[in-house]
Formats: sequence, C-alpha cells, structure tokens
Amino acid sequence: MPRLAGRQFLNIPGPTNIPDRILQAMHRPALDFMTPEFFDIQIECRDNLKKVMKTTGEVMIYASSGHGSWEAAMTNICSPGDTVLMCETGRFSESWAEMCRAFGLKVETLENPWDRAVDPNRVEDRLRADTAGTIKVVAIVHNETSTGMTHDIAGIGAAIRATGHPALLISDTISSLASMDFRMDEWGVDVAVAGSQKGLMLPVGLGISAVSEKALAMTKTATLPRKYYDWNELKTGENGTLRFAGTAPSHLFFAMREGLRILLEEGMDAVFARHARLAEATRRAVRAWGRGNGPTLFGRDDHALSNSVTAVSMPDGFDANVFRGKLLSETNVALGGGLSKLNGKVFRIGHLGDLNEPMILGCLASVELQLKRQGIPHGVGGVDAAVEYLAGT
Repeated sequence: MPRLAGRQFLNIPGPTNIPDRILQAMHRPALDFMTPEFFDIQIECRDNLKKVMKTTGEVMIYASSGHGSWEAAMTNICSPGDTVLMCETGRFSESWAEMCRAFGLKVETLENPWDRAVDPNRVEDRLRADTAGTIKVVAIVHNETSTGMTHDIAGIGAAIRATGHPALLISDTISSLASMDFRMDEWGVDVAVAGSQKGLMLPVGLGISAVSEKALAMTKTATLPRKYYDWNELKTGENGTLRFAGTAPSHLFFAMREGLRILLEEGMDAVFARHARLAEATRRAVRAWGRGNGPTLFGRDDHALSNSVTAVSMPDGFDANVFRGKLLSETNVALGGGLSKLNGKVFRIGHLGDLNEPMILGCLASVELQLKRQGIPHGVGGVDAAVEYLAGT
C-alpha cells in the first residue's frame, strides 16, 4: 500500500483529535501520585469537571473507559433483581442493557425507533403506571453516538419529578460532555457517566462519574458486588483528594488538567456554539447530497440531531463500510461505521472536540470526492452548502 502524504483526518466520533497543548502536557516524567503536587492537579481536575458538568455533586475518576463508568453506576446503586428502565436510543443503550443483565438486573426497555428522540411523556406515563415503585433506575444515553441523536435529559428529569417516583436518573454523557450543554443538577440527573476521549479531547483511559447525594446514599443498601469502582472507597478524602483503586493514571491527569483549562479558556458557551456551527454545516452538506437519491441524514427528528456526530444513511445497494474503507485508503480520512443493526448501512461523521472550519470542510470535501469516485448517487453542492452556511454565521 503506497504511503499517503499528509496527516490523517480523524472524523470518527471518538477518540478525537488531541490538541498539541495536551500532548505536550503529557510529555514529562512520571510523578509520585502521593505528593502535594499531584494532589493539586487532581483537585483542579475534579473542580473543573464540576464546572463543565454543572454539578456540586461528588466526582469520581477511574482508570477505565466509559463502559467502566457504566459499571460503576449500576453496581453502586443497584442490588440483584432491581429493575432498570432503559430508554432505547441505539447501540449504546443496547450495550448498557446487556451489562445490566450480566449483573442480574431486570431490564425493561422503553422501546423507541433509533432515528427518533425519546419522548419524555412516555417515560412519565411508564413511571405513573409503576404504582409499586419497582423501577429503581431510569437510564438514558444523552447523545447516542451510534445514531447521531440527542435526547431530552432535561425533559426526562422533569418527567420523573412530576410523578414523584423515587427512581434515580442516570445519563450517559460520553459523547455529549464538553460538546453540548449538560446541566446535571438543574436537570435532576443523579449519576452522569462520562469518558475522556471525546469532547474532553483526551486519550482513551479515564472514566468519570458525577454523583448526586441521593445516588451516593444508595451505596449503603446496594448489594451488587463491587470493589474497583466502590464509591465509598473512591470518594473525596478528608484532604480533598480523590482516591484510586491502585496507581493513579498520572499522565492522563496531566492531560485532563490541560484539556479542562483549554475548554474553560474558550468558554463553555463558545465551545457549544462552535460545535453547533460545525454540526449544522455538516448537516447542510448531507442534505445537499441527499438530493437525487443520495446519502441522507439517518435521524428523522431535526430538533434532536446531534452536534457531535452525524449519522448518514447510504443509498440502497451501497455498503457504507466499503465506502469508508476506500475513503480511508485513498484519502486518509477516517469516518465512523454503523453499529449493530446499522452496520454497513450508515457512516458517521464525528465533529466534536478540537475541530475548526478547515478541518470539517476538508472532511466534507473528501466525502463528496469519494461519492463521485465510487459512482454513488448524490446531489451536487454539499461542500458549497456547508461553506455558504459557515460564511453567513
């Protein structure tokens, strides 16, 4: 295979581009993680995470992926046989449900088309019908990475409060945190699950949980086995520092400190606005391609289309994986593939993290070029539509 000149365009929905400042922050010797210097670093990380997540709750950080944060949430608040109401959003709600079943939890799925947003009214109706209060947890993915759909966590939190139901609300924020607004306390979220490798712009390797007082109290009665993720052992100590099950991942903390500084320097509202602009430019390109039986937006609820990833349905008779493979091998542009039942049917354009106009336009131009090369039907002017939008905003 001949060498491809230039740098790869990484437009998968995670891991995302890592800014040079973060890479440089990690380029240093190891540090004793039991020293005041490291304590100061982790305290700054925890405090700034609270600002990004908009919470006064406890923040736990693990050496794990976001899936580890899922496990932490379920094992700390649930007991065998507890019922979890899992809102169906896509592959990641499926995977989360599989994990719950593996721990002996009963999973009731609130069925929902993957290309539609979950209706908070349906959550409210189900909780009102649960007069015995058997549902322990309502679980939902805020931004479903597999479908490019964002779900109304504020509305679901309000629905739970309206019923007076005691269920806890757990939200996966893995592909939404630091890319779009998330207000843990205001929206009534009891546990927010996150990872390091998407909007936070860090390498893979850190799982994050923000935990309300209500959720933390549940650990006293929850009986699912846990050790590595036991919140009672990991919560902030008397000296204000976090605890770890084993050695602290110090270099990832060096990265996190710098990444959070970058986000707060830009300002979270500006970060969200930047993501929204690049997402809308992407959608306008896809809509243009969709004319003439071309690729189309997967999601059917325009108000719920994600600002961090766009899922694109291929025309009938064309394999999204073949398209992505040639795009990567010929132009060195990486896109996400379809997951689960969407495998081969969609490709996903990630537009989150450290990204600007030239980077997204380069990706869109490469996609349009490859559509033409492969003879895939599409409307012309996708890149022009994106440029026109960006020029006017």
